[in-house]
Amino acid sequence: MQNKLGQDFTLPRLLRFTAPSALMLMFMALYQMVDGIFVSNFVGENALSALNIAYPIPSVLIAVSVMLSTGGSALVARTMGEKKPQQAKQDFSLIVVTGVIIGILFAVVGLCFLPSLVRALGATDLLYEDCYNYLFPLIVSAPAAMLQMQFQGFLVTAGKPHLGLALTVIGGVINLLLDYLFIVELKMGVTGAALGTAAGYIVPAMIGLCYFAFVRKGSLCLVRPKFRPAALGEACFNGSSEMVTNLAVAITTLMFNKIMLAYQGENGVAAITIVLYAQFLLTAIFIGFSSGVAPLFSYNHGNKNYVQIQKLFRSSLWLIGTFSVLMFAVAFLFAVPIISVFTRPDSAVFALTVRGFHLFAFSYLITGFNIFASSLFTAFSNGKASAFLSFLRTFLFLIASLLLLPRLLGADGIWLSVPLAELLSLVVAVWLVIANRDYYQYY
Repeated sequence: MQNKLGQDFTLPRLLRFTAPSALMLMFMALYQMVDGIFVSNFVGENALSALNIAYPIPSVLIAVSVMLSTGGSALVARTMGEKKPQQAKQDFSLIVVTGVIIGILFAVVGLCFLPSLVRALGATDLLYEDCYNYLFPLIVSAPAAMLQMQFQGFLVTAGKPHLGLALTVIGGVINLLLDYLFIVELKMGVTGAALGTAAGYIVPAMIGLCYFAFVRKGSLCLVRPKFRPAALGEACFNGSSEMVTNLAVAITTLMFNKIMLAYQGENGVAAITIVLYAQFLLTAIFIGFSSGVAPLFSYNHGNKNYVQIQKLFRSSLWLIGTFSVLMFAVAFLFAVPIISVFTRPDSAVFALTVRGFHLFAFSYLITGFNIFASSLFTAFSNGKASAFLSFLRTFLFLIASLLLLPRLLGADGIWLSVPLAELLSLVVAVWLVIANRDYYQYY
């Protein structure tokens, strides 16, 4: 029986295959936004600022889980393409076990140093208690969060993207219902938001664990892992670009918060929080599509099917270009309705956010191509090129823009730092794609 990753992908078939991954990321973004929406409307705008102050801590966990998921998926998909199914299952199982161990260590260390971490994140006396109360349940649920995020990637590699989407929807619905119960009905504040998010991790993680443990007929299932340091190292190195991206998000979020506090106070932090929530939603389609198509590149690279690789590359660029224009249009035309979900039109935060959102929106014309380029090199097991691009895009260029533009343009410079970083990254991405075209033969 032919592996689903090896079929001939026309444009409609590619859309059908990658749509669950894109929708999965959009649902993830939506149910993360749910916390912000409930907290902003039923707890207060300062509590919303606290969520963004706290965000760098869970983003570190996300960074490690995404590294294992994307790097491991590329390794496992390539191994499947090389017709080594048992080795693929062993490597998959090893990566899952490693993720659980890391999640447990993260929880133990995080709880031991939580008060110091909250202060280090820049929480003011006004925001400290909310930051602490939000982080505590999220850190406790770290092992489940690690499992859930790994399974989302590996279900695509297993040829079951629709199941991954279903698990994400289940997690989102649970988060939504519990946010309403804990925040609106039980008045638990940010603690309720964190408990809802934690439950949204735990239930899909358990379902995914049962699937991979008991469904033995699929291309991937949990078996007794064989400790192969080389495989684990390759997965980590190959996924390092995605880890760099998420670690950089933690650092740049910290910088955004500190610079906004200096220029526009707690209202500025609330405004950047809303824009970053919207960014995650609007760019989720690019991240989801790129993660969905990556196993196809990996499999065909292992199978040396260059005709299919070229077809996938052309279709991917066309789709990303189309979505980029659509996302830019959505950001401009629907900025006010999106922001109104979080804050009242007569508030100071609303005016700051509308101004910033329109400036920030130019990044959506470019972001998708940079995300795809990084994911492409991860799929080809070229972690070096992928990590280099991610480091420049999400860290070096963005930090430089944040340090320079506010000095020249004031608060507007904070919002324009992301579009400038994306533009500089696009130049590097195009150079890397051209430089490697003969080796990978994607065009």
